[in-house]
Amino acid sequence: MRRIAAAFAEPIATLSSGLFAGASLYINLVEHPARMQAGTRVALAEFAPSYKRATVTQVSLAIAGFLSALVAWGSRSDARWLIGGGMLASVVPFTVIAILSTNKKLLDPETANHPDLAEALLTRWGRLHAVRSVLSLASLLTFLFLLGERRG
Repeated sequence: MRRIAAAFAEPIATLSSGLFAGASLYINLVEHPARMQAGTRVALAEFAPSYKRATVTQVSLAIAGFLSALVAWGSRSDARWLIGGGMLASVVPFTVIAILSTNKKLLDPETANHPDLAEALLTRWGRLHAVRSVLSLASLLTFLFLLGERRG
């Protein structure tokens, strides 16, 4: 039974982490720079719908990845699954603690009346979001290493 649980949990944790990391990197390397290049007003207008869509996707992936890593850890008694899952799950409290106040300011319609503030907030948001990219990529690399170790 433990082998079956691990057989499902490990790929689900890896896939969830990979999708999260891919989406997060895409946001940092493509979407956010493009929104910034379009100008502050456009960036603010695009931020709200993008943020709402990304929130649901990324929270779901972080939870699925963490829970699957938890099952993999319990099935294999290998704490590295727990560490990888913890890195992925840590993006949620990091977002709440470090990014949420910036998000709220960016979503406030009044911010559009202060272009310098809006630009500073968007720049700050990009740097903070990069932490999420690093954490999720570290999680993915941990899971890929663990899978490769088992195959090799």
